[in-house]
Amino acid sequence: MGNLDFAVTEDQLKAVFAPYGVVESVKIVFDRDNGLPRGFAFVEMATAEQAEDAIRSLDGSALNERTLRVNEARDKSEENSSTDSFRGRDHRRHRI
Repeated sequence: MGNLDFAVTEDQLKAVFAPYGVVESVKIVFDRDNGLPRGFAFVEMATAEQAEDAIRSLDGSALNERTLRVNEARDKSEENSSTDSFRGRDHRRHRI
């Protein structure tokens, strides 16, 4: 899920997803360099059907005056297959 307000908490996300089924986990992603939220999170539901229902219902809805983008997570290797050399883990780090 993306386009999150930086003030959103894991408890808020659990409450938003709970009407669609059992929320197994919520993980808000933070920048490793500055510790600030990056504006997206991962939510795991108990079943694929519950996840699909939540995606259909919540994509485009509002939370804290932000329009949510809710979709199924894609495998990182698929996402970066064409840009691996540019988007590697150390793309912001410089060795001296």
